[in-house]
This record gives sequence, structure tokens and C-alpha cells, in this order.
Amino acid sequence: MEILANVLVALVAALHVYILVMEMFLWQRRPGMSFHGFDAEMARRTAPLAANQGLYNGFLAAGLVWGLIAADPTGFRAQVFFLSCVIVAGVYGGLTANRRILLAQALPGAVALAAALVAR
Repeated sequence: MEILANVLVALVAALHVYILVMEMFLWQRRPGMSFHGFDAEMARRTAPLAANQGLYNGFLAAGLVWGLIAADPTGFRAQVFFLSCVIVAGVYGGLTANRRILLAQALPGAVALAAALVAR
């Protein structure tokens, strides 16, 4: 079960690296604009906000990677903390920005957190 939990945590970390790339580097390019349904003008106007969001997603990914490589109990505690942050951010984003964030961010975080807790 611990291997499954670690794989799920790694997938959530990879998801947040993907979000970082989309928001910081591809926001004003075709992949970023089509992902969010923005035209070039809206992407240009919101790019600083997106880059800031991307940076925060990078911090979440870094914390999850830290949780994977640190020895326990620190690694486990870091996983629980950062997965909890992912869930809170996903719920908040789902309620205030776009409901699909609940499925794309909060749900994977919750599944990984549940697996991590069961594995310990």
C-alpha cells in the first residue's frame, strides 16, 4: 500500500508541475489559451495572475517531492500537510473559479491523502 500511496503522491506532484508550466510559461500560447478558453487579449491581461498561481503550484509540487524523499516521520508529515494544502486549494478554486478544479485538483489530492494515511 505504501508504494501505491507514493505513486499517487508523485502523480499529484507531477500534476502541479504541469499546472506550473501551463500557468507560468504557456498561458499566452495556444496550449494555455485553449486550456482555459481565453483569447489572446484575456491571456495577456491575466498573465501576471496566472504566473503567480503557477509559482504556488510549483511550491505544492516541491513540498510533495520533499515528502517523498524525506525520511519518516518528516516525509509522511510533509505529504499530509502538502496534500491537505492541495485539497483546500482545489476546493476553494472549485467553489470560486471553476467547478472542474474539484475533480482535477481536489479529488486527486484527497485520494493520495487517503492512500498515504492508510499506508501508515
